Amino acid sequence: MRELVLRARDGDAAAWTALVERHAETLWAVARSWRLGDADCADVVQLTWLRLVERLDTIQDPDAVGAWLVVTARREAARTARERGYEPLGATTAALPPPHDVVAAREQVCAVGTALRTLPRRCRDLLRLAALAPGQAELAAALDMPVGGLGPTRARCLQKLRRKLTP
Repeated sequence: MRELVLRARDGDAAAWTALVERHAETLWAVARSWRLGDADCADVVQLTWLRLVERLDTIQDPDAVGAWLVVTARREAARTARERGYEPLGATTAALPPPHDVVAAREQVCAVGTALRTLPRRCRDLLRLAALAPGQAELAAALDMPVGGLGPTRARCLQKLRRKLTP
């Protein structure tokens, strides 16, 4: 993270793109947690990035930029929510997880996504569709597999995924 922030400070467009790709979904999730409408969420996310541009040279710990972005998005969302009369989920900011937990969870999701993309296509399809299919019969039909083969195949695919996630 440090390298991306330092490169962004120097005006490296690729570093900015990488920062946005890494943190955009998290910022949207923070904004949505305040029950803001789509346009207000977009404003919160955009303002958060603007605040980073304005203060990038003052960030003392570049490795903590993810947490800084989450805190900034919370503040922008809270301000927007107050102005628009929205209430956050749970009705208080205390109900929201700490920024470092949000960043850590996002990094875990990214790691799982990366590992999932390296699995054989059959495993990727099975694991993705298993989360969406309403039942075993529908999943088996979508994958053109017998229902009885889903469990063992899924277990093997999950084992492959676990191995890729274990350092």
